[in-house]
Amino acid sequence: MRKIKSYMMPISMITGALFYSYLSELSFLTPYLIFFMLLITYTNISIRSVRFSMLHLWLLAIQLLGSIGAYLAIRGIDPIIAQSAMICILAPTATSAVVITGMLGGNTASLTAFSLLSNLTVAVVAPLLFTIIGGHSGFSFWEELQEITLRVFVLLLLPFFLAILLGKISPKTHHKIKTSQSYSFYLWNIALMIVTARTVNFLLLEGSNHVQTSLIIFGLTLIICIVQFYIGRLLGRRYSDTIAGGQGLGQKNTILSIWMAQTYLNPIASIGPGAYILWQNIINSSQVWYKQRRN
Repeated sequence: MRKIKSYMMPISMITGALFYSYLSELSFLTPYLIFFMLLITYTNISIRSVRFSMLHLWLLAIQLLGSIGAYLAIRGIDPIIAQSAMICILAPTATSAVVITGMLGGNTASLTAFSLLSNLTVAVVAPLLFTIIGGHSGFSFWEELQEITLRVFVLLLLPFFLAILLGKISPKTHHKIKTSQSYSFYLWNIALMIVTARTVNFLLLEGSNHVQTSLIIFGLTLIICIVQFYIGRLLGRRYSDTIAGGQGLGQKNTILSIWMAQTYLNPIASIGPGAYILWQNIINSSQVWYKQRRN
């Protein structure tokens, strides 16, 4: 199973690309898959053990201000590339980052705290940014803000509060979900197939007009990925938390960011987080390989 899991990501992406015409029709399932992935993860978090630090505030500031700064800096050149860069920086920390941090010998408790803080903050900030930047619906600003806020809050905050509620009123159910962490991996791969299929479907329909833009996004995403891992590790070193800092800022919830880009921004912008999946997994694989070789 361990060998199969190591190949699941490329298998999921290839399957999504090959059967895009069928799997793209299942795109309505993506928010539900994200919801249950987060619910499973949050049941494994003990609120009493969560401790925030100055490192977390620095990482969060870079995540928020960096995303806004990147968008403003690139918007005048190309709005689509600007949106793509923004979502790659704004995207919250991946729940799987805790696993990689543990494999690298880092502080998993610290990263768990930041992952929670990062996701909850994005739930509050993202609706406002998407409403300002998107502007592609026929609703007024406040109507669109309310609609996006409701959907994002339900997706990101409800699993958190539901996990806490289950722990209080139904400990057995809470424990059963908590001991089913492996299911999150399979849900992630199903979601990866669907978002890959939707991206390929969109590119084949309209991508011929955006070939140069797509190539630029691929290259820019690589730079953003490397810079985020580097800055995260640099900040983490100052607080004796190097690995958690790097993974917290560099490893993103790409499935969520692809869904957000496809839903609230220009769909071409979702190429950014799609490429980020590849780059961050290359970096993570390299780190794990180096760690095992050194040991």
